[in-house]
Amino acid sequence: MSVRSLRGRVAVVGIGETRYYKHSQSPDAEFKLALKAILAACEDAGLDPREIDGFASYSDDRSEASRLAAALGIRRLRSATMQWGGGGGGCCAAVANGAAAIAAGLADCVVVFRALAQGQHGRFGQVAGIDSVAGEKAYLMPYGVLSPPQRFAMRVRRFMHEHGVRQEAMRAIALASYHHAQANPRAVMHGKPLSAETYDASRWIAEPFHLYDCCMENDGAAAIVLVAAERARDFARKPAYVLGAATGSGHRAGAAPHNAPRYGSAGFDTVAPDLYAMAGIAPADVGVVQSYENFTGGVAMALAEHGFFAPEEANEFLTLDNLVAPSGRLPLNTSGGNLAECYMHGFELVLEAVRQVRGTSTSQAARSDVALVIGGPMVTPVSDLLLASENVL
Repeated sequence: MSVRSLRGRVAVVGIGETRYYKHSQSPDAEFKLALKAILAACEDAGLDPREIDGFASYSDDRSEASRLAAALGIRRLRSATMQWGGGGGGCCAAVANGAAAIAAGLADCVVVFRALAQGQHGRFGQVAGIDSVAGEKAYLMPYGVLSPPQRFAMRVRRFMHEHGVRQEAMRAIALASYHHAQANPRAVMHGKPLSAETYDASRWIAEPFHLYDCCMENDGAAAIVLVAAERARDFARKPAYVLGAATGSGHRAGAAPHNAPRYGSAGFDTVAPDLYAMAGIAPADVGVVQSYENFTGGVAMALAEHGFFAPEEANEFLTLDNLVAPSGRLPLNTSGGNLAECYMHGFELVLEAVRQVRGTSTSQAARSDVALVIGGPMVTPVSDLLLASENVL
């Protein structure tokens, strides 16, 4: 029986993105943004778009695969997958689904993408115009818990209380993202540096989240091209190979309302071990991390759950010096991440991981042969992705 694994079987050979805009400011419709990003990824790979035969996305992306195929002139569509779950919990799972389709022989060339135009379809971070509530919201909204910052602040506060984590640890995560964005001309916050004093003086959104602990809201699109590993050398760019992928959640992670047994958790207690087992590596082998920041506290929890430090060591590990490229212990969000580059529901993090493996990042890490992407801390399901250069396989 063959080993069931994606390790080294699929590679990213192209990446592409549109310009990133503040929410509701894109001049293009969401579908056009998706097409622009896909065409850019194909150009990066040196690929005729008509060779695509599969699509994968997540978070209820509205650019339907059949419509994309028609617009791109694709000869036949063989695979179309959509990962369950909202927000960025599926940003790595969508890549895993596309890679699995190739590994299983269901497709030969899969584009994974995410597109957002909030001026066209409504703003994600705004709670308005709701006439009735059901499910988890019915237990929360009558008590004033209306928005994601309010919901997730309580989980982060529990984590901080249980492990003695100070505000400075979260501040370091925000400062690292903004530091890297200053070297990245694509970043929405390029040219807008953040200081510790500005962070501390910024208004509370929901304690313990200051303004700069919360992700931006943006319009744009990003895409990658996946092919089987044996084809990877035929393309224009250095490939980044899928070393491992995992998705899911632990015991009763979706118990509503706020009733999960592991409440002060990012949700990777079962996912991270699966990731490392497939990849055949340990946390010490990871040279650079791109972690989805819905809020900085979720990043702190996720990094601990991936084995980079014990929760009680968060204050010592999470310092600006340790988190910046090139020479930090663990360079984090080297393009600016959701906080300072763009909030493309986390998919821009996958593109930056590819750049790190290629050696083309604007903030290149000293160790970049193995790049980790963490998708959607504190949501369920969450997902992980490890990309690597050929010499790691």
